[in-house]
Amino acid sequence: MSVPVLAARGVCFSYEEGRPVLDGADLDLCVGHRLAVLGPNGGGKTTLFRLLVGALAPADGQVLLDGEPIRRNRQGLTALRTQVQLVLQDPDDQLFAASVYQDVSFGPVNLGLPSNEVAARVEAALKALCIADLADRPTHLLSFGQKKRTAIAGAIAMRPRLLVLDEPTAGLDPAGVEELLLTLGDLHAAGTTLVLSTHDVDLAYRWADDVAVVARGKVHVASAEEALSDAALLESARLGPAWAPAVARLLAQAGQDARPRTAAELYAFLARTALPV
Repeated sequence: MSVPVLAARGVCFSYEEGRPVLDGADLDLCVGHRLAVLGPNGGGKTTLFRLLVGALAPADGQVLLDGEPIRRNRQGLTALRTQVQLVLQDPDDQLFAASVYQDVSFGPVNLGLPSNEVAARVEAALKALCIADLADRPTHLLSFGQKKRTAIAGAIAMRPRLLVLDEPTAGLDPAGVEELLLTLGDLHAAGTTLVLSTHDVDLAYRWADDVAVVARGKVHVASAEEALSDAALLESARLGPAWAPAVARLLAQAGQDARPRTAAELYAFLARTALPV
């Protein structure tokens, strides 16, 4: 089994003494996998992400990059952040430059790359997020969805091996969610390992290979199929079960071998089999 790109081993963290947010949490982020992280508000998802990218230091336990403990000096954290990028839930917490181009170029410029390499990375990132036409636009005039895309473009301009997104679909309308998922699909196909947090169990089921449920200081990891069919596990995180596994079980009872992951897939299946809708 290959060594995870990034891993947490027995990680503990508290903001207040005696009230641990994470208490011995373990997590492996493996090359090529799509991981959805679920949990209640205040349950530790964002804290876990900040620990993984070095923004917070664990009180106990370790974060490992390619099997080696992260060194919390400038060199070690720079090495981590060139390979792992975090996109925050609120893009206004991340965007600060006057224009989209300047914001997306900030990371590559600070890597000391030559100007032609910076320009190539920014152009590729803007194209990947379908915002090349916004390059000269002031960031404060962007829509919320455009800000989200700009923040993601700034992260991928660093060419990370692992991209971590905190609630990337929050605040987006349904069309915006679908557009973002298509973009993430393209990034995954190009070789980027993806991790995102969400409260949407149905989105997690259709998108993720594996699911990590963060609750009561621990992290429980299983396949999307297993985790999102486990009512007790989801209840511990104040979540309900996804509808798609239940539909698959009902179809199986009717003698149909199908596992629709979206409403569109379900309706297409029903149309093909002439079953009543």
